Order: sequence, then C-alpha cells, then structure tokens
Amino acid sequence: MFDVVIAGCGPTGAMLAAELRLHDVRVLVLEKETEPTSFVRIVGLHIRSIELLAMRGLLERVSEHARKRPAAGFFAAIPKPVPEGLDSEYAYLLGIPQPVVERLLGEHAIALGAEVRRGCAVAGFTQDDDGVTVELTDGEQVRSRYLVGCDGARSTVRTLLGVGFPGEASRSETLMGELETDLPPDQIAAHVAAVRENDERLQFGPSGDGVYRVVVPAVGMRSEPPTVEDFRIALLAIAGTDLGVRGARWMSRFGDATRLAERYRIGRVLLAGDAAHIHPPAGGQGLNLGLQDAFNLGWKLAAQVRGWAPQTLLDTYQAERHPVAAEVLDNTRAQLELSSAEPGPQAVRRLLTRLMDFNEVNRYLIEKITAIDVRYDFRESPGPGGRPAVRDGSDLVGRRLRDIGVKQGHLYGLLARGRGLVLDRTERLAAGGWSDRVDHLADPTAALDAPCVLLRPDGHVAWIGDDQPGLNAHLFRWFGPPAD
Repeated sequence: MFDVVIAGCGPTGAMLAAELRLHDVRVLVLEKETEPTSFVRIVGLHIRSIELLAMRGLLERVSEHARKRPAAGFFAAIPKPVPEGLDSEYAYLLGIPQPVVERLLGEHAIALGAEVRRGCAVAGFTQDDDGVTVELTDGEQVRSRYLVGCDGARSTVRTLLGVGFPGEASRSETLMGELETDLPPDQIAAHVAAVRENDERLQFGPSGDGVYRVVVPAVGMRSEPPTVEDFRIALLAIAGTDLGVRGARWMSRFGDATRLAERYRIGRVLLAGDAAHIHPPAGGQGLNLGLQDAFNLGWKLAAQVRGWAPQTLLDTYQAERHPVAAEVLDNTRAQLELSSAEPGPQAVRRLLTRLMDFNEVNRYLIEKITAIDVRYDFRESPGPGGRPAVRDGSDLVGRRLRDIGVKQGHLYGLLARGRGLVLDRTERLAAGGWSDRVDHLADPTAALDAPCVLLRPDGHVAWIGDDQPGLNAHLFRWFGPPAD
C-alpha cells in the first residue's frame, strides 16, 4: 500500500512527490506518457519559484541549464525596467527548456525514493474512510491513503471526482513557437516594430542562431497541433507578410480559457497545478503556480500521513492556494484585455504604460506576477486545549521570508529537509517537544528585524514574538501536539 498516489509527473507532480519523500512518505507517481516531453518550449521560473528551489538545494543544478534574464516586462509584455526594491535575493527570471525542468524535477523525486510509472494513468477510483482504491489504465488496482490529481487541464481525477471547473471557455487562440526565418534581422525588426505600433499581440523576437520566438493570434480555432503553414497564415493576417518563417523547433497553440476548480479537496482526493486552475500564459505564471501549489501541499499532506498534523492543517491548502489562483486568473484576464487591438483596451494600455514609470506601480505588478506579494491569512491561531485565539498583528506574518544571512550562511540552506524552523535572535526560546519536525537556530546576528520567527517548511512566517508560550501555541497550530 502506498501513502500517496500522484496522477501526473509534470513539474507539479514531480515536485509534490519530492516534497513528500522528504518526510519518508511512500509515493507512486503515474504518468500516462511513455516518454518525457520532446518539444523544446522555453518556460520561465519566476522569483518565488527560484526561492523555493533554493530552499531545497535545487537552484544550482537547475541554473546550469537555464538562462538568467531580468525580472522585467512581464505584465502584458509592457517593456519596463526591473523595478527598484524587489524584496528577494533572487530578483531575476530563469528561462529553461520545459523538457529539462521536467527531467530535473523528476530525477530529484526519484533520487529521494519516489516510484514513477510511465505509460500508466488513473482510469477510476473509489475512496472510503481509510484510503483510496485507484484503478489504473492497465487494469491493476493499487491502494493508497491519498490521491492527488496533478494531471493537467483535462484532469481525469478532477472529472471523476465531480468537482466543478467554472470559468470562461476559449474565445480565441494564439500560436506560439520558435521558428526559423530567411529574412535578415534588421528587416524583421523594422517590420515587427511597425506592426506593433498598432497591434501589440504580435511578438517576434530573436532566440539565437536564426531562430525567433513567435507569438501571433491564430486564424480561427482548431484542436490539432499547429503547423508552419498555420503560422504563415496567421502572420499574413496580422502583418501582411509571413516574415519568411520555415522550419520550427517547437510549436503550440493555446486558448484563453480561464477556469478554477470549485474545490481543491474532497475527502482523500486533492487537486494541484493545471488540474485545479487554467488560464492563458500571460506573464508566464502557469508552471510557477503549480510548483507553488506543490510546496504548499507537500508538507501538509506528509504531516497527515505521518500522524502529527493538526486537525485542520490539510484544509489550509485550499484556504491558502485557491485565493492565490483566483488572483492569477484575474491578472491574466486583465493582461489579455490590454493585448486587444481595440481602441478602448489600447487606451488603457497606454495609460498603464505611463503609470508604470512610477517605480511603486511597476514593482507592484512585478511582485504580483512573480508571487512574492503572496500573504496567507494567519491573523488568528487557536491555542492548544481550546485556549483563546492568538492574534498576529505583524505585516510579515503570512508572508514568505527572504533568504537572509545567518551565522551558518543563508537562511534557505537551513530548509533543505522540508522541516519548520525557529529562528531565534533572543537565544532564550526552544522548539521543545516539536524538535522531531521543527529545527531551531539561536542566532543573535541574523539579519532579521524581529526577536524570533517561526517558519513553516514552505518559508512562510507563521509567528513573530519573543515568548515561549506564544511560540508553543503556534507550534501546536502548525505542527500538532508535541512529542512525548
């Protein structure tokens, strides 16, 4: 019997499997594709995702295969510089081929002990009070305590679970790819600049070696994969020329469907990543949103399996992540409106472009796209034994803490095992009976403007204070009863 079965071994599923294995949870990952993704689409890892990779000691390895780019120009592709004052040691974008990031995360999960079966998917399941019986497409049945659907926008798990997926269907489609062209760069640049004066939807930028990254509105709506001829037709429609495109490294089409699952959990079955939310790729947030789902869910589900989770801990997964996804859906809706060629949206775009000259506006939008603005609602935390709730007033509570300097180097290096952390500048407090799941560092030199903080395994601040009873109440809230 497995503790958790995960449907889907994309970035979300692989990262969730790795997070669970940090706590010795028995994990089976099912991937319907027999081979890894072959098309070389470049994806971007935003600041918060980079921070999470740094916490688990993965950043150096991923960076070897990625290109560092400025953290700028994300919102509706409005070209503005990197804003001043971004609150992160990792204020940049990592561009990396999608097959590479999937391979690296999959290898990480396997190295930690996750079992991955390719060419196998969920065909059905039933759940009871003790677990989930999962029927596989090859007819085998496996028993697990929990099932997590990380199986994409057309999620079988979500469909079988009967969870509603309300939102808007696609009204238009866009082609995206990396294509070769015969035209000289200066001719391409001049023509694209002229088109973009009136229609910002066309993107045609160099990727190196005579290859260009192309984003262009599709002509009509079709379900099959695009061809180079589809790109020629679309380019002729918007630019009056096909810009000499011929061969392609990769091509895809996407719609502007925007949907959010009504629930992220029913009983012992949960959803994460694109199985829980879909939206257009404006701002490049999709993969990042899924990775961050996995980091939020992993330690909580592990706590449930290991038997020390507080009663409502697993419920906080939906309570925290559902509003974040709703915000992402809204900002992608806004970005799509700003990409319209209609006079009204173009007037709003010109206004916003001028407003983004104010650093505060530019920073606000970049922090939203890169998810470093996320604050979970930790304002109240019940104490053990039904004691009155403790109210947290600090603005930092619920937010992620940046990678500050500590006497052992950097804060994130202390989070590699996926445990909680008491960072104590007072040198008077202790993790006590929670030391089997929470580490303690007494460091009066830590670059922290607070006496003591309690960090969850995902790096979010659960408590700030200087008294042991207050710390104990919050350790109980997030990490359950102390060990005997």
